[in-house]
Amino acid sequence: MGTGTKLLLEVGPLAVFFAAYHWWKDTPLTLFGAEYQGVMVATLMFIPAILASLAASWVLTRTLPRMAVVTAVVVVIFGGLTLALNDETFIKMKPTIVNGLFALGLAIGLAQGRSYLKYLMGEALPLSDEGWMIFTRRWCVFFLFMGALNELVWRTTSTDFWVNFRTFSGVPLTFAFMATQWPMLRRHGLDG
Repeated sequence: MGTGTKLLLEVGPLAVFFAAYHWWKDTPLTLFGAEYQGVMVATLMFIPAILASLAASWVLTRTLPRMAVVTAVVVVIFGGLTLALNDETFIKMKPTIVNGLFALGLAIGLAQGRSYLKYLMGEALPLSDEGWMIFTRRWCVFFLFMGALNELVWRTTSTDFWVNFRTFSGVPLTFAFMATQWPMLRRHGLDG
């Protein structure tokens, strides 16, 4: 699968969420006798979009990315709670939960003296064992930072701001984080 396709499968569902939110922010959508608006419509469309993304990944590669599966499970659970309870708090907490789960998974591996990132990405990045441990610790901290940042934003700003933040901050922050890792990656084997 090409890089563009992979990026589309990762970012596509978030783009659907963003577009649906802004399209139905002020205009209700009536489905099955109930009216939905804003985050509720966005969530209603986000769930099938993320499941379609997983299905497309399976069709194209016959594999499912583990991180995408975890994200989809949390989206279905917290999106379902958002819709069932008519409370947008749950979908706003979803990024915090996903980032927390990723940080926890990496921390468990680190406590066992293993890098689960090496397991996930070992073929793509030829790093020394020490490099993998450093890289894993840094990703663990980054996931914690992203979860805390989401909590700060959704609890202190408007829903409009949060939706825009969620849509447009993740990829640039991740690329910025990766750029800061380049010296360590080179030092621990990327060149060698």
